[in-house]
Amino acid sequence: MLRILLVEDDPDVRLAVAPGLTDAGHDVVAVADGGAALERLSAGVFDVVVTDIRLPGGIDGIAVFRAARSLAVRADVILMTSFASVTAAVGALKEGANDYLTKPFDVDELLLRVGMIAKRRALERELASARARLADGADGEIVGASPAMAAVLDRLATVAPSDAPVLVVGETGTGKELAARRLHARSPRASGPFVAVNCAAFPEALLEAELFGYERGAFTGAVKRREGRFKAADHGTLFLDEVAEMPLPAQAKLLRVVQDGRFEPLGTNTGVRVDVRLVSATNRDLKKAIAEGRFREDLYYRLHGVALHLPPLRERPGDLPLLVAHFVARFSPAGRAPPEISLPAWQALSMYPFPGNVRELAHAMQHAVILSRGSAILLEHLPDDIVKVATSTGRGGHSVAPLAVVLKQAEREHLLRALAVAEGRRTRAAELLGISRKNLWEKLRAHGISDSDLDDS
Repeated sequence: MLRILLVEDDPDVRLAVAPGLTDAGHDVVAVADGGAALERLSAGVFDVVVTDIRLPGGIDGIAVFRAARSLAVRADVILMTSFASVTAAVGALKEGANDYLTKPFDVDELLLRVGMIAKRRALERELASARARLADGADGEIVGASPAMAAVLDRLATVAPSDAPVLVVGETGTGKELAARRLHARSPRASGPFVAVNCAAFPEALLEAELFGYERGAFTGAVKRREGRFKAADHGTLFLDEVAEMPLPAQAKLLRVVQDGRFEPLGTNTGVRVDVRLVSATNRDLKKAIAEGRFREDLYYRLHGVALHLPPLRERPGDLPLLVAHFVARFSPAGRAPPEISLPAWQALSMYPFPGNVRELAHAMQHAVILSRGSAILLEHLPDDIVKVATSTGRGGHSVAPLAVVLKQAEREHLLRALAVAEGRRTRAAELLGISRKNLWEKLRAHGISDSDLDDS
């Protein structure tokens, strides 16, 4: 709901417009002149001012607009104008007015403009709230306050103080390594090392060497001794990402380390003892991998001391504003205020399913911040995949207006613009539109545009 100040000296227009705004759920105060409008503006806060440009009493709509813009809490302003005042309206747009409507107009047209302001203001409030919550202390890099993420954070807090192995399960991009780092940071091992290994990043022949180390000459290319990741994580945490991709021979050796806390580097029979907490992660179904013979069942139960399921972004309602604010602030240059996000850009982000989850959102906001160059983030600043989804659904969510309605609205607006450019002269407007004068008359009548208000010469 918006609080709206309607300034209009014509009682018929007030009676037509005010009930429509009220029926749409807005709180409307209607006055008949500029002096009364200024009194209302000084006495209370309004979200939107809808004002005629021509007003009695020596204070016109432009003065009302400027007063509304000078307030600490600025109101959005929509001007109502006749063709003779279009130039003044355009000048006010350059000063920051939100929009203008040429009289006569349908109340539905005004409701559409006010509805867009309501959506934009709701977005601004949501992002401001998100920034405030981040400033109050988002813990580490895990950002989220949805019920799904609250459950994850609660389990993390419970599990972190123990030494139990943890298996983190979630789709690609859900933040599995961030969860592992938080487990480490909240554990008694926080002063020790955190070592991460992507098990899919190494060929089978090299993964064992990477994990357990090797002696000089253990294999071709082993020109000097290396301790390996297990030794590097001693008295700390070892994070095994994409553990489902580990080959079976390495799984067997990993099982012995988990059971005994000892392993032999390649090229030696001398055992090395380590004190390591294991956190593993996968986006695969490990039980299916066990059934297919690709993963050891005994190792699964050793790694699965405590399971932690990270929800995909689509199952985290309410977290998108927090994450967007977080990433926009992160990728903005130091010392510069984060850019605002336009309503079309926000609608596109809200509609996009983000198959790559939080990681994809982070990349999208980095892309947008770079392309916006410090100005507001527009739809065209977002990655192509997001823009395509938005444009294919009309940018307005999942409901799409009938084509006939959209075309009718567009035609009416175009007629009004042509008449404005032609300064109300129907003959000139018809020439600009490439139609006959008779055809123009028919269209004006069909759209309820009064001929008596047009200055034909």
